[in-house]
Amino acid sequence: MALVQKRRQLSLHLPRCPLPLPPATTTTTTATTTISNELEKLQVLGHGNGGTVYKVQNKKNLKIYALKHIHANTDSTTRRQILREVEILRRIDSPYVINCHGITERQDGDIQILMEYMDVGTLETVLKTTGNFSEKVLSNVAFQVLNGLSYIHSNKIIHRDIKPANMLVNSSFEIKISDFGVSKLMCRTLDPCNSYVGTCAYMSPERFDPDTYGRDYNGYAADIWSLGLTLLELYMGHFPLLPPGQRPDWATLMCAICFGDSPSLPENVSEDFRSFIQCCLQKDSSKRWTASELLSHPFVMQTGNKL
Repeated sequence: MALVQKRRQLSLHLPRCPLPLPPATTTTTTATTTISNELEKLQVLGHGNGGTVYKVQNKKNLKIYALKHIHANTDSTTRRQILREVEILRRIDSPYVINCHGITERQDGDIQILMEYMDVGTLETVLKTTGNFSEKVLSNVAFQVLNGLSYIHSNKIIHRDIKPANMLVNSSFEIKISDFGVSKLMCRTLDPCNSYVGTCAYMSPERFDPDTYGRDYNGYAADIWSLGLTLLELYMGHFPLLPPGQRPDWATLMCAICFGDSPSLPENVSEDFRSFIQCCLQKDSSKRWTASELLSHPFVMQTGNKL
């Protein structure tokens, strides 16, 4: 007689749209700082999310900035995401987070955000142009990003989209967290934060399946998972949970993140790096180290002691 094994009923949640957003009537996020008309546009740095980012120069002091210009006719969902980013940028000040010099909502409804200019681009750009990162460089990356995460987490902000493309770099190899459009401001310490926001590839298991992996989920652990995947990608040269070159769909990512084995590291990696990655990629979110704890990890301390 054949035995039929009862399968566990999965409670996997499909991505939800629209994203959880602040009320459409919110006016408190509009900054009063007026951006000077003395800025000269030098070149386009990128498009997306309802607007354009320019490299600009102050005509008087010749300083270079990045100017994010959001058009008034942007759809309401994107516009409210931008207002969320504005609210966050106005309340943070850290050398490890992109600096905002001014925000204004113009009479025509356009929003402008003036930010510091990072002349190298992103960690994704560096990976494509210079190749895989060494452990020594990754220790430096981890030290800087963890300082940024520790700062925003202490201010009850969860980024929710940590990935190489959102880490900006300058020629001094200073790394700063950017792009807070999908971040969440935690009004209470234990507010839930398991919505499907950010890039699916870097999402933690509890954001796919909160009932299984998020029993003691505090919200901030998802950023640590994303950091672990980011560092592995920079080390391996490709997204670490899938074979090189594979273009994943949502179901493939869900299976790899929730049910797949932990990424296998080459035998020649140091024990400190292997341990650090394990501390980040615990599937049980309650076992993941916090940003503050990881700053004391031996893999990070080798850089921190020299800075």
